[in-house]
Amino acid sequence: MRSEAAAIRARLVVKTCVAATAILAVLLGLLIYPASARAYAAAPACSAPVPSTTQPGYTVADPNCDPDGTAFVPVTGSAVYTGILNGAAYRLEKPAHWNGELVVFAHGYRGDGKVVYVGSPSLRAHYLARGFAWAASSYQTNGYDVGQGVRDSYALIDLFTSRTGHRARDVYMAGESMGGHITAVAIEHYPRAFVGAMPVCGVLGDTELFDYFLDANLTAAALTGVKVPFPVDPAAYEPLVRQELPKLDGRWADVVEQRSGGTRPGFDQAFAFWNALPSIPPLTTVPFLFGLYPGLTGGTENIADGNVTSNRFTIYQEDASPWLTRDELRLNRDVLRVDRTARPSRDLTGVPLVAGRPPVPTLSMHTIGDLFVPISMEQVYARRARANGLSDRFVSRAVRALGHCEFTQPELQRGFDDLVTWVRTGHRPGGDAILDPRAVADPRFGCRYTASDRPNFGAAC
Repeated sequence: MRSEAAAIRARLVVKTCVAATAILAVLLGLLIYPASARAYAAAPACSAPVPSTTQPGYTVADPNCDPDGTAFVPVTGSAVYTGILNGAAYRLEKPAHWNGELVVFAHGYRGDGKVVYVGSPSLRAHYLARGFAWAASSYQTNGYDVGQGVRDSYALIDLFTSRTGHRARDVYMAGESMGGHITAVAIEHYPRAFVGAMPVCGVLGDTELFDYFLDANLTAAALTGVKVPFPVDPAAYEPLVRQELPKLDGRWADVVEQRSGGTRPGFDQAFAFWNALPSIPPLTTVPFLFGLYPGLTGGTENIADGNVTSNRFTIYQEDASPWLTRDELRLNRDVLRVDRTARPSRDLTGVPLVAGRPPVPTLSMHTIGDLFVPISMEQVYARRARANGLSDRFVSRAVRALGHCEFTQPELQRGFDDLVTWVRTGHRPGGDAILDPRAVADPRFGCRYTASDRPNFGAAC
């Protein structure tokens, strides 16, 4: 079975390599904004970034323009308000026929550059069409600074009142990727500020995302007999990865599958897709997951005071069986064990904890094939919510796609509309049984909330 799967993966790598390289450019365009102002040179109407008043070394991009120089203009009939508050750029938009409600949107990770910029949510037109106003912040900092994202996003609520002259009756919190982490923390930190939340493709497991990156890299080392230290300098790590790559086989893919959410449809395609992508700087010459090794930053994520990752008690498996095979026992014996020196913070410092205590209806969405922020993040949150007796406030939906945050407008719109109905009527909408291994492994898992089949995912619904 493993040899057949390996053959499938090999064919998929060849088929997806060219397309994946193009998609990586799009992915990095979403995640990382270059620390220069070149985009503004071609757009005279846009002002150059101005120095931050709160963060030394940072500049703040013109909130009236997108990074490509496109002007931010109101949708017909709406009123827009832009500016810079305490070193963070912001955008507010209020439709002509406002329903009295506001959506605060939190963007995802944008690298470690020193230019911050504000964008518009992908559901902008849908919010306005339904009568919702929206607000978004650049945050004062880049990097994985969730706490700053929470503070700057929360500040938008009062800012909306002062700029528009109207206080929102109800406020929803929404975010994508790191913005999903921000969303989950914001509703727990300010439980009375929001009536509903919609994190998508979100880091709902806080530091467990970085544990997953640790697992992927250290199991690759153990399975190939390559000695990988923790921490390690990026320049020293690249040749170690080069030693591993020719020796890796289907066993590593099996481990990654179990650690990223369990046996599920589309994983062979997802593994080939993500392995065909080069990683992020500085390790752009190795497959995607290797450049995310927490050992490259000492497990600090460049924000925490210590190592936030650990695999001390992790049991690695290659299938869904609770019984360990001889090979699995050997893997668990040989893998390097790393222990954390810092934990998720209970305030807004370091990497903030997501306790799994949603105070309001929370509807989340995740693509099944995402191996950057995997669907296991949904499972972590669902387990925490269940342990807290709050499962009735959380709904998770799976979408059959390979990319990170690869949702269609109809999928996102349906999710938001169902959340609003839930808040207004108290009727909890449907979701996927993400904690049931049999449901997740079903060939039709994710079909219910997938609006459009993606050919590269595999079998269509």
